[in-house]
Amino acid sequence: MTSADHTPRPAATLVVFRHDPAGGAPHILMQVRAASMRFAAGACVFPGGAVDPADAALAETLPLPRGWDGLPDLAARIAAIREMLEETGLAIGLTHRDGQAIDAAQAQEARALLAQANGALAPVLETMGWQVDTSALTPLARWCPPLPRPFDTRFYLADLGTGCVDLSHEAHESERLLWLSAQETLAQANAGGLSLVFPTRRTLERLAQFSSFEEARQHALASRLDTISPAIIEAEGTSWLTIPEGLGYPVTRERLDTARRK
Repeated sequence: MTSADHTPRPAATLVVFRHDPAGGAPHILMQVRAASMRFAAGACVFPGGAVDPADAALAETLPLPRGWDGLPDLAARIAAIREMLEETGLAIGLTHRDGQAIDAAQAQEARALLAQANGALAPVLETMGWQVDTSALTPLARWCPPLPRPFDTRFYLADLGTGCVDLSHEAHESERLLWLSAQETLAQANAGGLSLVFPTRRTLERLAQFSSFEEARQHALASRLDTISPAIIEAEGTSWLTIPEGLGYPVTRERLDTARRK
């Protein structure tokens, strides 16, 4: 293994909320990854992936809003938007230049164009007459677990609003998509029906505290955005995987023998 294997690769994930059609707690879009994937195989995660060079190139052509965390933040938002379209068919953080709403048929057309462009979003925007609305994403967290092939992943929140949407999973990377509340996802994981990696479980516990997207968004805006790198400690005769206190997470440790790290 070369030293380059230990260099964290920038990545982004998007936590999308929608209203529960039945009136319960807000739903969050979850993706069950394919068993063939190298990282988090079979795990239930938020859609997302690595920041590609084309994402960074597009970011360099856009104005950088004041107060943002530089070009890496902007490129990560673009990656999260692109991955959401690619993996689910949802056009989150994308708008027509003339202000018209994007409908499901247009989103599917853009998804096909994205595949033809080898995952580059810029030519899709040009063809569709769209622009990115990166302000639709609210920073939630940044995780960089100390793994052999680490990802430096920025987590963002976004609100879909409506409970009625058309989406489909990308067969190569995922097995299915689920709309579940944070509480329901945790309950299914605790019952053995879903597998959660450590950052996903901690994030769901954090989001389960809120009864609406706006509550979660305000919490995110008020929270510190320190990079989280879980550490192993020995306490009470047990090994624990831990994260720092004070970053908004109600649970900050899990027994090492039960924590899924990748």
